[in-house]
Amino acid sequence: MTQIIIQDICLELGNALTKKKFRIALAESCTGGLVCQHLTNIPGSSVWFDRGFVTYSNESKIELLKVSQDTLLKFGAVSKEVASEMALGALNKSHAQIALSITGIAGPSGGSIEKPVGTVFFAIAHQNKIIFNTSKVFPGSRENIRESSCLFALNQVLALTLNPQV
Repeated sequence: MTQIIIQDICLELGNALTKKKFRIALAESCTGGLVCQHLTNIPGSSVWFDRGFVTYSNESKIELLKVSQDTLLKFGAVSKEVASEMALGALNKSHAQIALSITGIAGPSGGSIEKPVGTVFFAIAHQNKIIFNTSKVFPGSRENIRESSCLFALNQVLALTLNPQV
């Protein structure tokens, strides 16, 4: 059921991006390229999908997206600040007009009291600024957390893309 919903959202997002003559770039950590997979499952997505960065390690976030080492040390890889820098990095390292980032703790371990397993941060960048930044805590297994993160992220970027002010 979730796969059908995600496919429908991806189709609608592709249409919205095409109408605006936008391309999208992704920076994924805990989802490991899952959003990119969903987007590229849509035939013709090369018109509106530019590229994806799977930056699981801190080093890859620094090297590929220019996330600041200081930001990583001060706030941790799973933070609003890192999600923002990832989205801006994906935007600046691509030919896209909008970029989405996801970083979180999919589990089953790695959580803390402040950031329990299931904590995921999202950011969307457009015109070199962050236009969306939030966090969610998703319940369930690693797979459920990753799928829920994809669904939430795609819904957010679709809503913003449909917004006439973006």
